[in-house]
Amino acid sequence: MITWLHAGLAEEPFPPATQAWQEPNGLLAAGGDLSPPRLLRAYRGGIFPWYEAGQPILWWSPDPRTVLEPAALRLSRSLRKSIRNGGFEVSFDRDFEAVVRACSGPRAGASGTWITVEMRHAYLRLHRSGYAHSLEVWQDGALVGGLYGVAIGRLFCGESMFSHVRDASKIALAWLCRHLAEWEWPLIDSQTPTPHMLTMGAREIPRDQFLERIRSLVDQDPGRASWQMDPRIHPLDDGWRHPEAPV
Repeated sequence: MITWLHAGLAEEPFPPATQAWQEPNGLLAAGGDLSPPRLLRAYRGGIFPWYEAGQPILWWSPDPRTVLEPAALRLSRSLRKSIRNGGFEVSFDRDFEAVVRACSGPRAGASGTWITVEMRHAYLRLHRSGYAHSLEVWQDGALVGGLYGVAIGRLFCGESMFSHVRDASKIALAWLCRHLAEWEWPLIDSQTPTPHMLTMGAREIPRDQFLERIRSLVDQDPGRASWQMDPRIHPLDDGWRHPEAPV
């Protein structure tokens, strides 16, 4: 039987992530709410919400877990060209709400979205509390791509990304990884594998290994009160060493 959580009981504990189902992979609990204390407790324990409109809130911790180490990011030759010549501007936290709204838009071949209105409001509350952050990619003054996620200690939990023009979400990821590496944040939780992330250097690791790695990261001093773009940091800097991905 699945564990059912109760709305309004923010201190209610989650079952251990190791008790998640094998099929569907990672399903751990249902119900509860998306209050900031409950969400933060979930991420600290390697758990995240993922559900569609009309479903109860579902909580997951899959095995294996997909992660990306910022210094292991791969940039293809074509992406390097886009970064160099695309005329893009990148920012942190300039318009978090617009990024989440764009990520919740319809995708090709999909009938709906998992980022419900309830989810958007929940992550906006986390953003206002300083725990959720966005990267925006601009071209000619228009928002054309970006990503958002939750930062706890020195762990960044990626939630979603979007592109309205080619490579825009990859450019957001490149700037994120470059800054996280400079700030000595060693890990991005990508949750589940996608071709997009695997091509850029993400890999799957056993859940036990993931939980062990984040146990100390979530309690570390993040080293900054706010996220700001550092003009000295650029994904194509000579000092930024990473393997090249296929075109």
